[in-house]
Amino acid sequence: MSMKRYELTKEQWERIKPLLPPEETGKRGRPRKDNGIMLNGMLWIVRSGAQWRELPATYGPWQSIYARFAKWRNEGTLEAVFHTLSADADMENLSMDSTCVKVHESANGGEKNGG
Repeated sequence: MSMKRYELTKEQWERIKPLLPPEETGKRGRPRKDNGIMLNGMLWIVRSGAQWRELPATYGPWQSIYARFAKWRNEGTLEAVFHTLSADADMENLSMDSTCVKVHESANGGEKNGG
């Protein structure tokens, strides 16, 4: 499974970069991890359907990615990123595949009568 397939394009990254908190905080101590790598790690989880513990080491420790995910989720940062990236989505050509949709038994028009 390719990691690049789940990552943002350069064009997408440039559009959302201003929405993310600055990496340089001016505080002493260990510098923050790169926002791009962190976000691509989050996208890998979302798009692959994997558990956090299965995150490839390329993105860093899954605990760090999850902590940033939770912070950005709570602050509304991820919602802003979603709205920015989905603003130009092609909703006119959206299609749904119903082959995996299970209809509730009450949707068949009523009870079956034997014979």
